[in-house]
Amino acid sequence: MAWLMIGLVWLLAIAVAVGAAGFVRLWRRGAPARVDWVGGLLALPRRYLVDVHHVVERRPGAGRMHVLAAGGLLGSLVLVMLAMLPPLGSSRIYWGLVLACALAGMAGSALVRARRVPVRPSFLSGGLFNWLAPVLAAMTGAIAVLAACQVVLAYTPARQGVMAFATMLLAVGGFGLLGLFLYGPMRHAFAGSTWLVAHSRPGRFGGGRDTALQPLDLTQPVLGAVTPGDFAWNMLSSFDACIQCGRCEQACPAFAAGQRLNPKALIQGMVSAMRDDGGASYTGSPAPNAPPVAGNGGMDHPVVGTDAMIHPDTLWACTTCRACVEECPMMIEHVDTVIALRRGQTLMHGDVRPGAAQVLRRMRDSAEPGGRPLSERADMLAMDIPVLKEGEETDILLWLGEGAYDRRYARTLQALVRLMQQAGLRFAILGEAESDCGDLARRLGDEATFQMLAADVITTLGRRKFSTIVTADPHCYNMLRNEYPALGGIWRVRHHTALLDDLVTQGRLVLAARDLPPVAWHDPCYLARYNGETQAPRRLLQAACTRTVEMERHGMQAMCCGGGGGNPVSDVDAQVRIPDLRMGQARDAGARIVAVGCPGCTAMLEGVTGDRPEVRDIAELVLDAVVRA
Repeated sequence: MAWLMIGLVWLLAIAVAVGAAGFVRLWRRGAPARVDWVGGLLALPRRYLVDVHHVVERRPGAGRMHVLAAGGLLGSLVLVMLAMLPPLGSSRIYWGLVLACALAGMAGSALVRARRVPVRPSFLSGGLFNWLAPVLAAMTGAIAVLAACQVVLAYTPARQGVMAFATMLLAVGGFGLLGLFLYGPMRHAFAGSTWLVAHSRPGRFGGGRDTALQPLDLTQPVLGAVTPGDFAWNMLSSFDACIQCGRCEQACPAFAAGQRLNPKALIQGMVSAMRDDGGASYTGSPAPNAPPVAGNGGMDHPVVGTDAMIHPDTLWACTTCRACVEECPMMIEHVDTVIALRRGQTLMHGDVRPGAAQVLRRMRDSAEPGGRPLSERADMLAMDIPVLKEGEETDILLWLGEGAYDRRYARTLQALVRLMQQAGLRFAILGEAESDCGDLARRLGDEATFQMLAADVITTLGRRKFSTIVTADPHCYNMLRNEYPALGGIWRVRHHTALLDDLVTQGRLVLAARDLPPVAWHDPCYLARYNGETQAPRRLLQAACTRTVEMERHGMQAMCCGGGGGNPVSDVDAQVRIPDLRMGQARDAGARIVAVGCPGCTAMLEGVTGDRPEVRDIAELVLDAVVRA
């Protein structure tokens, strides 16, 4: 009877392998991708056991559950398969090890059940996921009985009866496990391992950051992604890697605000879009208030549209804040997916929201999103700042960005300029030679307009000499630092918080902390999640203010202000504004002042009405605290 059970496990393994080959055939219908297979395979243990579990353990108890359930099941199955070797199959010590793994798996299945019983949290999916705990319990329970019999029971009729029961339990559990693998959550095990090996951004592992969008070859017949087959095959595997844990849903500011986006539903929409029959039905929370779609799928069928899987409104609700990506245990690239689909809609169909279309037209016509004259960019500063002409040289090039046109944000730039002057820095601006860096165009999917603007910027900067670019706009900072190098624009770029932090550390600016009401730092998405900078602004605040507090969501888990990804110009419907939610979090933390470091954050948070904390750029707070010589 023991050999029959071992044979059943081997049969299950063969069936899983056949199913996995079917997944591979489906993914390979996607576009080619360059993969370092040797490096990825060698790195898989660390990526899984360290990088993945670092994120898993952010949810209390999830790490323990995953180790017991996945480790217990996989360990016991592998050990049973190896028991066909006579020296192992006849060893009671070996079967004791099998028993230990099976018992761990049973404990894990109990924890899996406890997540959904008696009440399933809204962020967790139902459907086939409700069968996961019973199937795991059946499999590991059957193996535990088998192992116990091999360890303690002699060959008696009673043992034969117990083994017969275990065999039936194993067959039922194995059939269920195969079904969950082919059509449900267990698909994630194979797809997740494949994705971790062939990840599109291997630089993210080991604590690294890789967030830059890559340029499109504008000569290709298909730009961006219109059908699932337009995605690289490894990206297709990442969609199947989703275990529907709902962490992205919990982190998404658009979902919280009732906009028509749920990143979990988006990825599951891609899973369905790959399959002609739509695959298993999605049983999690939908995108809030999103209009219904026909639900037609297929590798050559459009992904976006009312006759497809994803409604167009979902695409334009994304702020590209990467909160979903930061919280995903499988390190799925939700934002890359959104941008690829936006590129397809914008470049292939010319299908963008009316507000966004106007902005893109102005960027093409005047190299500025508002259509304002470039010669007026520095007018609001009303300060005498050197302008760097062609062939001239300076130490620091101060990149003003789009915010310079705004009277409110001009106060931030004025504070920064005064601080740089007081520190004795040699710097200049571009004046009318500064055109838009193209962040908004790129996030809206208009890669052609972005590359046109980028070519102008690279040419302009190539005719001037400087050692560092400094900007108070995290979006410009990210573009110039991370996304221009792929196009040949390689410079040293710093955000103004890092520059000011260095000046204070070096003693070139001396601060006396002011006794202000509690101050909270609002982390800009494009500074924190995109570039990993969370400490410099906090050091500055602690040097400039006597009382600082932290909002519940801060650092890498900070909530977006709602101003990124073209969201404000994309006519997005919502139940509540994202900045209202963020200011509510500031009030809950006891903050009376919210310190910001981004023109978009300044505009969005100051747009909150009613009783709210004061919004001040960190440069303004530092200037107030400077001890003047």
